[in-house]
Amino acid sequence: MLPVPHLVKVAVKAALGLRSKLDIYGTDYPTPDGTCIRDYIHVSDLVRAHSDALRYLRGGGALVTLNCGYGHGFSVREVIEMVKQVSGVDFGVEIAPRRPGDLAQIVAASDKRGSWMLQLADDIAGGDAWRRARKHYYCRNKREKILRSRH
Repeated sequence: MLPVPHLVKVAVKAALGLRSKLDIYGTDYPTPDGTCIRDYIHVSDLVRAHSDALRYLRGGGALVTLNCGYGHGFSVREVIEMVKQVSGVDFGVEIAPRRPGDLAQIVAASDKRGSWMLQLADDIAGGDAWRRARKHYYCRNKREKILRSRH
């Protein structure tokens, strides 16, 4: 099975013009808008979850298995619309056939998670990803222009 690209990253690349379009793999799932639902977690929340877990264990806490997630998900269409809204770019989207093995919904069980998990849920496909990618793309292009001018 091939690795699946991260939806937020692919959507941001499409908004930056680094991809000609974004494919939605299946629109006939038993979900409100027909696309897969995933519990995307903000990288800052994931880092904090691991830091909190280490602090808990170092403080003598018992071993426990916890989920890193928000307990609710975002559909593929919702993520795409969030990136379009934040970026201001209406990039191309095409419907493609379902990928084998894709489940309709994958969401972390929320019965064992810390209060820290809800801090950045609203920005999961929003501003942070767009701002980071835009800055990186701008810096990379500027660096390439400088290097080309030296030759």
